[in-house]
Amino acid sequence: MFNRLKEKWGVSWGRFALIFLTFALGGSACGYLAEIALEWLHIPSRAVRIPVYIVLVTLLWPLCVLAISIVTGQFTFFRAYIRKIIARMGGRK
Repeated sequence: MFNRLKEKWGVSWGRFALIFLTFALGGSACGYLAEIALEWLHIPSRAVRIPVYIVLVTLLWPLCVLAISIVTGQFTFFRAYIRKIIARMGGRK
């Protein structure tokens, strides 16, 4: 599985490890920031918190991953990756 992704992205093992590290740290930071935002919003109802959390994570994830990719040196990869995701969501390839 990892070999296939590495070949698809056309990166070395070192860069592949940095990309995965960026995904992990970006996702964790995104979840943490979404939790902080939920506390700040004071939403007591669990039925409302869950959809708001999903929206927050969806909006924060690209920003968190891009910010961390600057630190890990993978900004160009993630900029292109996020552009591709946005294009696919818009129906373009």
